[in-house]
Amino acid sequence: MKIGVIYPQNELGGDPAAVRRIGIATEQLGFDHLLAYDHVLGATHDREPKLNGPYTEKHPFHDLFVMFGYLAALTGRIELITGVLILPQRQTALVARQAADVALLSDNRLKLGVGIGWNYVEYDALGEDFSTRGKRLEEQVDLLRRLWSEPLVTFEGRFDRIDRAALNPRPKQPIPIWVGGFADVALRRGAAIADGFIFADGAANAFEAAPKVLGYRREAGLPIDDYGLHINMLTAKSPNAVVETVARWADIGGTHASINTMGHGFTTTEQHVEFVERAADALQGAGMLTSP
Repeated sequence: MKIGVIYPQNELGGDPAAVRRIGIATEQLGFDHLLAYDHVLGATHDREPKLNGPYTEKHPFHDLFVMFGYLAALTGRIELITGVLILPQRQTALVARQAADVALLSDNRLKLGVGIGWNYVEYDALGEDFSTRGKRLEEQVDLLRRLWSEPLVTFEGRFDRIDRAALNPRPKQPIPIWVGGFADVALRRGAAIADGFIFADGAANAFEAAPKVLGYRREAGLPIDDYGLHINMLTAKSPNAVVETVARWADIGGTHASINTMGHGFTTTEQHVEFVERAADALQGAGMLTSP
């Protein structure tokens, strides 16, 4: 089981020093990865159609590729996970370039988690179509893999067209693409096209959703032995709860778990780090995390 930390961007006020502090602490405490959420813009919810997501214009976010490029230089071991990048609101070739550079700069430590998002205002601002986001993501995943692996790409899709062009330099090895989401269509999509699935336990029941994803892979004749199952532990509010959740996740075949420090009432970066330290101690005591 790989265990890591969710970057608590909602509660840090956009403080750039917190990126360095939490990134380095995550590695020094012996964790395997740092996962970060994605939004380009926040928006007020007083509009029609209604916005029902958890974030508004008051919630800060960092650009994931810039943040991870910075952390690639500050760390040497932890995996850097987008959890999840809202892929269909971005240009596919540009994402391919940005992700390839993070992978190169970090010595192949990037895992690209992708999803479709919920904020149509953000899509409009970025010039993309909110209504076709699911189908576009499916096409984008295929194109990303081709751009990362082929010396010259010709592609004619519904959303993207490339005429004999190449990404150079390409990543040294394939970048894993994982899918996140909640609806059944997202579970089926992730089972069909991804290397793994990222679940947010608390926003939905990850322990019920994970077997569904594996079942969909079996139905499609796809292997499950190397398929990843990643849980963001949103409901584990104490170190003991973290240990218990990791144990339960391992029992159903989970491969990755991330500690959440948001929603605890913390007001400083150090309070977030202190919780992660206590969780690390508890996990080490249970034999689930190697001491640094």
